[in-house]
Amino acid sequence: MTTAPRIYLDNAATTPMAAEVIDAMVPMMREHYGNPSSTHAHGRKVRGIIEEARGTVAKLLNCAPGEIFFTSGGTEADNLALRGSVAKLGVQNIISSAIEHHAVLHTVEELHHQQHIGLDFVQLDEKGHVNMAHLSQLLQERPHALVSLMHANNEIGNMIDIQAVGEMVHNANGIFHCDTVQTMGHFPFDLSQGHIDFLAGAGHKFNGPKGIGFIYINKKNRIVPQITGGAQEREMRGGTENVIGIVGLAKALEIAYRDIDAKKQHITHLKTSMMEMLRQQIPGVSFNGDPEGRSLYTVLSVSLPPNEMSSMLLFQLDLAGISCSGGSACSSGATGGSHVINGINPGTDRSTIRFSFGKHNTLEEIQYTVNQLATWYGNKA
Repeated sequence: MTTAPRIYLDNAATTPMAAEVIDAMVPMMREHYGNPSSTHAHGRKVRGIIEEARGTVAKLLNCAPGEIFFTSGGTEADNLALRGSVAKLGVQNIISSAIEHHAVLHTVEELHHQQHIGLDFVQLDEKGHVNMAHLSQLLQERPHALVSLMHANNEIGNMIDIQAVGEMVHNANGIFHCDTVQTMGHFPFDLSQGHIDFLAGAGHKFNGPKGIGFIYINKKNRIVPQITGGAQEREMRGGTENVIGIVGLAKALEIAYRDIDAKKQHITHLKTSMMEMLRQQIPGVSFNGDPEGRSLYTVLSVSLPPNEMSSMLLFQLDLAGISCSGGSACSSGATGGSHVINGINPGTDRSTIRFSFGKHNTLEEIQYTVNQLATWYGNKA
């Protein structure tokens, strides 16, 4: 008896590695095993491979190779930017939002409570967009503040205007940190424009390996490392480099940029088709955030009316062969619901499902998923 293939609609949590990425990583395990800090031929070869990967990432993002530092992922990159700025750049106030990823939210709250750094959260509208007038007001009241706002929210997909935010922050003599974990590989970035001081990315969000990420640090900013014990990454991060992951990340980003237009067109079609099907088949369905406005095309947060299936919905979808999320995968074991949904729609009794799409998903998979939901939430007549 053959088992039907599962449908994977949780690409915002992680993406499957591309075959080309795996092929690029294999020689790092079989042949190029030297320690990049060693001065002999084996080490020098691997050091050259790391710097080639760094150059690839820098070229794609239009910045200098010396501004790219490899980390264990987006969380470490966010922590390095935030903690390093407080430690070295004289930051006394941080401005963020209540719906940031916990890698930022928990870190700024800790800095506030333990190091007495001022912390303000910018107001959000009913769709979860940043109130730019309030951001401007906060910047006037908090000169030289560190502003940490993510490019796209990982649960509802809302996006900020990076250029507008960056210009506003810099006009107030502030520092701008942007978590681009969800958008890296899905949108082009030109870091030569100078709108961003710190930027975080993670390989597994764009069909690369897990456990590897990077931080862009604008050359005008000099911060201190948060992991010490070695001079790796130009003394910005101690520890032997994850060469296998670095090579995979660079290859994955190269592929993502190569295919960026076709991927966006395909995934956008899947998202809009799912919205149309859900509206047709499920009375009372709505969508969190602003999916038809300024929003990440890979994410759709669906709000369903309460019924007897609500508490077991993700479990039932899993039994039906569909992998998706009720919110951020990083919080899947948490209680109290999504801080993002609670932040824009407090006290809601509706079920939320996050569907997030990848280039491998098909329209047939979307139709099957909607049909399954319709059996539980559709018209019973």
